[in-house]
Amino acid sequence: MKDYPLAKVFQLLEPGPTVLVTTALAGRANVMTMSWHMMMEFEPPLIGCVLSGANHSFAALLQTGECVIALPDVGLARQVVDIGNCSGRDVDKFASIGLTSLPAARVQAPLVAECFANLECRVADTTLVEQYNFFVLEVLQAWRTPALMGPDLRAPKTIHHVGDGTFRVAGQTLNLKSRMVKWPQFV
Repeated sequence: MKDYPLAKVFQLLEPGPTVLVTTALAGRANVMTMSWHMMMEFEPPLIGCVLSGANHSFAALLQTGECVIALPDVGLARQVVDIGNCSGRDVDKFASIGLTSLPAARVQAPLVAECFANLECRVADTTLVEQYNFFVLEVLQAWRTPALMGPDLRAPKTIHHVGDGTFRVAGQTLNLKSRMVKWPQFV
């Protein structure tokens, strides 16, 4: 074993694909890049996520209580990085990055047409926002674009941020159902 820097532990436990979060405040749409999120519940789907209090999107999410989580594939990697390197306070990111906003069904925040999936969310819990900037979101509506999901519709090549401008690409599907343990029925 060899010592590993505590400041880089997040690189070992990176929680999931890098996503885009859209908000709309006073009729103005914004989009930000986020990689610190996790599933918390199956039904209703609950997502926990951390947004820096310094982000323009943090204030919009806190005020409106709603957002969209859009899932980009590796083909949008440059745009994802560009979105993360500018502020919605200063820039109309949809226009400057070249993304297409689409109206959502249940929230004011827009969907991102170029993403293979979009999740319309509302804030379900803000108990940990003040201390940790941690929001719990409930997914109200989920959308997918089959043409953007890869050949088998289940394995889009997602990007995963591991720090210092480095990403990993995922997308290989392993089918291990034949190896699933059959648990006995408990009465």
